Amino acid sequence: MQETWRWFGPNDPVSLKHIAQAGATGVVTSLHHIPTGEAWPMDDILERKALIEKQGMSWAVVESVPVHNDIKTRSGQYQTYIDHYKTSLRRLGEAGIDTVCYNFMPVVDWTRTNLTYVLPNESQALRFEMSDFAAYDVHILQRRNAAADYEPDVLARAEQRVLAMSDEEKVLLEKNIIAGLPGGDGSYDRAGIMAAIEQFIEIGNDGMRANLFAFLKEVVPVAEEAGVRLCIHPDDPPFSLFGLPRVVSTADDARALLEAVPSPANGLTLCAGSYGARCDNDLVKMASEFGSRIYFVHLRNVKREDDGSFYEADHLDGDNDMVGLIDQLLAEEERRKAEGGPQLQIPMRPDHGHLMADEIGRQGVNPGYSYAGRMKGLAELRGVIHALKIMRGRSVAS
Repeated sequence: MQETWRWFGPNDPVSLKHIAQAGATGVVTSLHHIPTGEAWPMDDILERKALIEKQGMSWAVVESVPVHNDIKTRSGQYQTYIDHYKTSLRRLGEAGIDTVCYNFMPVVDWTRTNLTYVLPNESQALRFEMSDFAAYDVHILQRRNAAADYEPDVLARAEQRVLAMSDEEKVLLEKNIIAGLPGGDGSYDRAGIMAAIEQFIEIGNDGMRANLFAFLKEVVPVAEEAGVRLCIHPDDPPFSLFGLPRVVSTADDARALLEAVPSPANGLTLCAGSYGARCDNDLVKMASEFGSRIYFVHLRNVKREDDGSFYEADHLDGDNDMVGLIDQLLAEEERRKAEGGPQLQIPMRPDHGHLMADEIGRQGVNPGYSYAGRMKGLAELRGVIHALKIMRGRSVAS
């Protein structure tokens, strides 16, 4: 597997030199300064690529070329934005960048309620707390009919939670949920998010899935011609928020997407933390079934709770079978090498590392994207990969 690292560009406090020192050979980045929906200029692509290669690494994955909301709703200027998306794919292919991760989440991208959840060892993790989210949805945002989306015990805890919150805590909770997180697509104020929520609820799951498939049927042929692999990131969390549609949350969702557009250019990002936040997603089985169409992997772990809450655990210490998942992905790489193909190594990156040591409280550190926490995760994953490769080599030899 190719070890990669998420980089948010020249303003990221973690520099390319730091990434190289961590041992990664590939960089996962995007042109965040280009407005969503605009075609990426070739000069900007080549400039970013040159910066990365100057440090001896490759631009392994684009994460992401954002999909404009007009495309997701199939309204407004959606056709113009699809045409721009095609242009970006062509230019990326021409520049030799062949893997593009994207998502089709409505309104809110990856969502957490607490960005500094304190663990027993006093490091800090990202957490999604269902009662806090319900407290915001029902009592602060006051979305129409929101209470119908939660179990009675969650509603009871949410009411107690909001009564105990200070005004400052309410503001922070709202900021965490709707103001945008690293890698997300923009942010909202309260009025803006209410309007967007109503628009997408009207579309519903079936309409959202139809819009996704329609988008793919237009852009995948262009990706094929450009030599680019598209790999969709799952919903995060992989269940409905604010009553919004979710169409990339389960193995059934992934299966339907691959069957709808059965091109090798239409693939998956297997985010272990996102899919793995649901106990009914068996990651090892998913890696086995969808292996040939998995083009990018986020290796992170979560500790799940019965009400849907979870927090980001150590990479090898959550509820997901990380060792089994990596073993299955290595088996897929062996299959690719035996049969031949364009992507013999699957790019993986450690994801959402803990905030540790002197990075706690430091200004400018992106939530989930600290240097020490991800370097720790990468080292742990590297050890698992190395050990499994040795074991696989002995098995083949015998």
